[in-house]
Order: sequence, then structure tokens, then C-alpha cells
Amino acid sequence: MESLELLTAWSGPLIRAGQLLLIVVLAWVVQRIVTRGITRLGRHYPQLPPELLLPLRGLLRWMILGSALMLVLERFGVSAEVLWAALTGFAAVAAVAFFAIWSVLSNMFCAVLILSLGSFRIGDLVEVVESADKPGVKGRVIAINLFYTTLEDTVEGNHGALVQVPNSLFFQKPVRRWR
Repeated sequence: MESLELLTAWSGPLIRAGQLLLIVVLAWVVQRIVTRGITRLGRHYPQLPPELLLPLRGLLRWMILGSALMLVLERFGVSAEVLWAALTGFAAVAAVAFFAIWSVLSNMFCAVLILSLGSFRIGDLVEVVESADKPGVKGRVIAINLFYTTLEDTVEGNHGALVQVPNSLFFQKPVRRWR
């Protein structure tokens, strides 16, 4: 009678361990089959670029592993809905934060490039060209900081006015420079 109680007590955890092992083994097998299939596809069709196949292989591998992780967590009683809500909420917040800070990081990175590459220096006369028929922003560089390059306007009538140009603009538009 005691062995029956012991078997009953251990049957739940043993079944769960078997399910987890089955999920992991099946995920590994499916991942190997998909990886080999993509490799064979690349060999059979040499016109498919490896630059396409490698990310595809990685994406499918992560999708399979993510699905297996969701199934494993579900076996432990974690709701897939709760995980999905947490994941999408985190992704939404990360996307908003990324877009909010993108322009700041872009200007800071461009300032580092301006200073290290020596695109122009303080004292140079520069013009950010809008198009061939429209005049752009033109002036003498008087300061370069992490966000803006300050130009002293040299256009007649505006002489002495300061123009602050975002550093990223120097990498988005053509620039004329006079030393």
C-alpha cells in the first residue's frame, strides 16, 4: 500500500518532467531539421544569397526556441497570456524609448564623427546644401558641441546672427566647406 502512495505522489512530477524532456527534445529535433533544410535549400538554389539564408536560419531557430520556452513555462503553470502581455508591453515601451532618444543619440554620434574625422573645424565657412536651386544654411563655424554646431550667419542682412544646426544634418545633406 505504501508503494502505491509513493507512486501516486511521484506520478505528477515524473509526468511533468517527461513532458518537459519531450518538449526540449522535440524543439531540438525541429530546429535541426529546419536548419538542415535551409542549408540544403541554399545548396540546391545557389542564386539564394547567404546573406538571406543566415538571418532566416537564426530567426526560425529563435522562434522554435521561444515556442519551446513558452510550452515549458506553461507546464510550470505560467499563463502564456500573461507572458505575451508582458512581452508586448515591454516591446512597446522599448520602441517608444528608442524613438524618443534616437535623435539625441544620432546628434551625439555625429558630433563624435565631426570631431574625430575633421569634416570641418572651428573657423571654417560651411554651407548645408538643400538642393541645387535653393540656398542652404551657410555660416562660419564658431562652436561644435554634442548636439549642435553653431554657425555665425554670413548672409547679408543677417550678419552676426547665430544659427544652430543639428549635427546629424551634416551627414544627411551635402556640405560645402571653405577653409
